[in-house]
Amino acid sequence: MSRRTLSDRWFDGLNVAFFSLTLVVIIYPLYFVLISSFSDPDAINGGRVWLWPVDMTWNGYRGIFEDSTIWRGYGNSLIYASLGSLISTALTITGGYALSRKDLVGRSPIMLLILFTMFFQGGMIPTYILVKNLGFLDTVWAMIIPGAISVYQLIIVRTFFQQTIPDELLEAAMMDGCNNMKFFFQIVLPLSTPIVAVIILLNAVSQWNSYFQALIYLKSDELQPLQIILRRILVQNQTTVGSMDWQTAEEMLERAELIKYGVVIVASLPMLILYPFLQKYFVKGIMLGSVKG
Repeated sequence: MSRRTLSDRWFDGLNVAFFSLTLVVIIYPLYFVLISSFSDPDAINGGRVWLWPVDMTWNGYRGIFEDSTIWRGYGNSLIYASLGSLISTALTITGGYALSRKDLVGRSPIMLLILFTMFFQGGMIPTYILVKNLGFLDTVWAMIIPGAISVYQLIIVRTFFQQTIPDELLEAAMMDGCNNMKFFFQIVLPLSTPIVAVIILLNAVSQWNSYFQALIYLKSDELQPLQIILRRILVQNQTTVGSMDWQTAEEMLERAELIKYGVVIVASLPMLILYPFLQKYFVKGIMLGSVKG
């Protein structure tokens, strides 16, 4: 190994210091929300919560989970995230592979039509009318079908296949008697684990955090996702304060303050658990599929 100079050591030291500071800036707000969800509201408002919870309390989480609808919201969000990710990933992977094939008739016009929807959309009212005419209003499909395919993800997948799956591989497989369907499932998919993992993660996060579609298309309380229910819990705790006496109102304000931090942790926990299992594929899949060489 070549001998490192003083300027090299200074460069490495500055890099370590800069990225360490960046890491703290990114992580500390999340950590603060976590410890604040266990701390006394007076300590939070007084600026005494920095590194550890102060006067630990479970009242915030108790207030969240006292409402049985929270579990129904979790179940609904899990259904939307899992079913939506499955359908979106299947459509995106198969569509991206088809558009990457040079022998697809009309590939360029089809791609232009898809790109057109990325810049020009019908708007909220025409989309609502379409969802209504399809019979999806107040159903599970209203949360899944309208946004099943993302043009951005489709472009990434298409580029990934163009760079990773050479035409010679298909020709060699067909010489051995392999047809298109068999080639896709037995050769293409096993070689596409990184991009499949990336698409699953992107779709799962998008579905889990989705609330605007539920706000527009869902009316039944039984179908509401977690995000809507948690928002309702927080709003109810804030709006009911005006009808209470002073002492009870103060208690309700403290409870709402705890719930404000608790809902962030509760809503983020599933994605925080899922990401470590897929993160090793994330950077590889994005880099391979986003740059055309």
